[in-house]
Amino acid sequence: MIEIPETQTFLIDFDISPEYHDEVLSFIDENYLMVKPEYFSNVKIIRENDSNRLLFTARDPTKGFQIEAEVKSGNPVELTLIPGDGTPSKFTESVKDDIYFMVHLFEDNIRSSTIYFSWVEGERVIPEQPPTSKKRTGDQLFTSSLLLVYILFFAFNIVLFFLLGLYYAVALILLSQFVIVLFSNKILAYGNKWNVTLQNPYVHILEYQLPFKEFKEFQEKFGKETVTQIKKEIYDRTFNQGIKPTCKLGDEVLEKYGFSCNPYRSLYKTVNVYDIVKKAADSFGLPMPKIVISNTMIANAAATGPTPSKGLVLITTGLLVQLNKNEILSVLGHEMGHLQGRDPLILFSIISGEFILRFTVLFPIVIINPIIYIIVIMALIFFVGKFFETRADLLSAMKIGQPDVLAEALRKIAYQRLQMEKVGSKIPRWLSWDTHPPVYFRIDRLKGMQTPVRSKNPLIQSARDVVNGFLASFR
Repeated sequence: MIEIPETQTFLIDFDISPEYHDEVLSFIDENYLMVKPEYFSNVKIIRENDSNRLLFTARDPTKGFQIEAEVKSGNPVELTLIPGDGTPSKFTESVKDDIYFMVHLFEDNIRSSTIYFSWVEGERVIPEQPPTSKKRTGDQLFTSSLLLVYILFFAFNIVLFFLLGLYYAVALILLSQFVIVLFSNKILAYGNKWNVTLQNPYVHILEYQLPFKEFKEFQEKFGKETVTQIKKEIYDRTFNQGIKPTCKLGDEVLEKYGFSCNPYRSLYKTVNVYDIVKKAADSFGLPMPKIVISNTMIANAAATGPTPSKGLVLITTGLLVQLNKNEILSVLGHEMGHLQGRDPLILFSIISGEFILRFTVLFPIVIINPIIYIIVIMALIFFVGKFFETRADLLSAMKIGQPDVLAEALRKIAYQRLQMEKVGSKIPRWLSWDTHPPVYFRIDRLKGMQTPVRSKNPLIQSARDVVNGFLASFR
């Protein structure tokens, strides 16, 4: 009996206006297939009325196996793979991951020439700004891990010891850390962020996706500051007069700089953020947290607060642009896991406990080589922090019930990091000063979960999974 190769079909969502749907095929051809001609053959693009198709054969020139592939344009992009006899699943996965990467790289290229407008009803207009290093550090400092507090206070410790002496310095440092944890929700809410409430639940996002080549030439001619000026002029003519931006209104400004606002190049999206957060909170049985929106295209979400009743969720407009509603819900389930687990307080206790031990029981070890001690203890604390991030993934899978959706959200947000993890040793990524485990581990773990997901002790199970994942990186 002859075994017929199984056809595999995958859908790849992306956030691109219809004007550019077909261009993704040429992008894949030029930036992936043509770069490695020894691996690909029979390449052709078939143009049809409703959608276009890119056909190619992927092969391993050393081992002889191959895959027939078809990429069909549209949203979502449809990828069909027909493995040849004896083709290992690992090779099929590699081709699938590479096409996924190229589609989202194309999406990022379009985003680099996109002018974004976001607003929340009832809030003053805040133009989208790229996050500065100061703002990124401030947001990270008061979100769920709070481990940057440890780094920040290490330098602060030295100054206080010289000024106050050991005992007073230790007491003041611990008190300061506790105050930061206690008011972390209020500190994170401070600044240029929008509040989403029951009365004003929606975030609106409008995108003008301009041709990349024209946009590049424009930047070289006028400079990046002019893009900011364009946005300001459109804001002044629309939002500041209580009018929603449209192509007709935007055209008057864009034409001054040589652009035309083609409606097929624009996207409009409204997200009921309040409802999504409430659904996530209700799934966990938690009080409704305060919601703040940061108008930046970096996709991110975070949660903080000393207790669930004083929780705060931060969401960026970039996350709302990149993910669909179910993906946003699953990501927020991860953040609710942090709030329900009281992770900020637990990690504060770990940091404070180490701090006290450093100057008591462990002091003889510290004075031998303080630098090595700090390197080792930091790596250990961040490794323990991975237990809590992994538990938050598990809790989202248990309460929201969509582990595959959370895995897809992670893949979208961190697709570039995921591609980098495929190269070289995985061990350094486990030992990095980052509370998040490697993305490949989180995605594989979520995809391997059987729904409904159950766990008697999520933290112990997550710690065990992290340790096993780390040990597997040596193989």
